[in-house]
Amino acid sequence: MIRLILIPALLLATTLPVFSNPLQDAVVSGHLKTLNLTYNKAPGSSQKSGGFSANSLRINLKTRINDAYKFDFALDNLLLYSNPPGQVGLPADSPNRRDDLEQSWNPGRRWSSQIGIDRFSLKGTINHFDWKIGRQAIGFGRIAIFSPLDIVAPFSPSALDTDTRPGVDALHGVHYFGLGGQIGGTLVFGDQPDNNSYLLTFTDNRKGIDLLGIGGVLRDREVIGLGLAGSLGPLGVKAEISHYNGKNNEPPGGDLHDNFAIGALELWYRFDSGIVLLAEYLHNGAGAEDPASYFTAITSASYTEGLSFLLGQEYLLLGPSWKLHPLMTLSGLMIRNLEDDSTLMRPQIQCSLSDNLSLDLFYILNFGKKPQAIAPSISIPQSEFGAVGDSGGLLLRWYF
Repeated sequence: MIRLILIPALLLATTLPVFSNPLQDAVVSGHLKTLNLTYNKAPGSSQKSGGFSANSLRINLKTRINDAYKFDFALDNLLLYSNPPGQVGLPADSPNRRDDLEQSWNPGRRWSSQIGIDRFSLKGTINHFDWKIGRQAIGFGRIAIFSPLDIVAPFSPSALDTDTRPGVDALHGVHYFGLGGQIGGTLVFGDQPDNNSYLLTFTDNRKGIDLLGIGGVLRDREVIGLGLAGSLGPLGVKAEISHYNGKNNEPPGGDLHDNFAIGALELWYRFDSGIVLLAEYLHNGAGAEDPASYFTAITSASYTEGLSFLLGQEYLLLGPSWKLHPLMTLSGLMIRNLEDDSTLMRPQIQCSLSDNLSLDLFYILNFGKKPQAIAPSISIPQSEFGAVGDSGGLLLRWYF
C-alpha cells in the first residue's frame, strides 16, 4: 500500500522532468523559537515545582513548479529541557497523521529532542477548483479565541504561540463560486482507520454576513456545524456551533457523552482609546458537569485528541489587547469556568525587538477551590484551575 505522504513525492518526481528549472521560484523561510517557563507545584499534587525550555527550529521550502503546481515542505526540530526530567514530554503522535515521519531521542529524560516533517504537500489549480494532497494545515471557523468549527487540529484557547498550525495527512479540495463563496471537501487520514475524517465545508456571504457550514465524520463521530460572522455597527459578532454523536461513549478511549455540542458566541469591539476587547461565551458539551468528573473528562477521547481542551462545560473567555507603542503591545487572557468559579488569567506583553525578532513576557495565575485531600498523594479536584499552580516565562521568536 502506497502511503499518503509518498503521493506528493511521486507526483513531484513525475512532474520535474517537464521543466528545465523547477526550483527557480523556491523560497526558503523559517523560524527559531524558545519558550521558557517555570511553574509552581500544583495544590494537592505530589509533583515538584520546576520548569522547561522548548526550543524549536523550523525550515520551510515553498516552490512554484509552474502556474498549476506548487510544492510545500517544512522540517521541524524541537530540543526540550525538562526539570524535573519527564515532567514535560515531547509531542505525542497525532491521530490526524497516517505516516510516522518523526524521530525522537531520549524521551522522558532531562534533555530530549524530536525532528519531523510538518509539511509535505503538492497543490494544484484547475479553473475555480484548488486541490492539495499530503501533509498540510487544515483550519476552519472564524472565532478568534476558540472556534467550535475548527475541529480537525484546533489550537487550545490558552495557546501562547499560534503562528503555525500542525500539519495533518489529508486530501483537500475547494471549489470557488460567486464573491467569496466556496464548497470544500477534506479527507484526513488518521493513524488508524477509525481516526479517518471525511468532511464537507461551505462558506458564502449574504448581505455582509459570512455563513459557514461543516458536516461529515470526524474520527468515527458524526458531526454537523453552523456559523456566522458579521457586525452590528462597530460591534463584531461571530457565532458557531458543532454537534457530535459521541464515539464509544466511555472514557478512556471514548467520549464522555453519547451526544454533545460545542458552541460559542464572540463579540469584538475597538474602543476610542485603542483598546481591543474580545469576549466569548463557550459551551463545551464535551466536558464534565461537575468537578468530581474532571478525572474522567481528562481521559476522554475528545480531550486526548485535542477536540476539547477544557474540563467543564460553561465558560467566559476574554482577550483584551492595547498597543501601547508601535513596538509594544499589552494583552491578556482570562478563562473563567462559570460552574466551579475558577479562573485562569494571563497578562502578557509583546515587544518587537527588530523586523523579525519579537519577545513575549507573560505570567499565568490560577484561582479556584483547592483539591480536597483524601489520602497521602490522593486528592479530589474541587475546581478546574484551582488544581493548577501558577507559572511564568518568556517566548522569543526570530523569523527568517
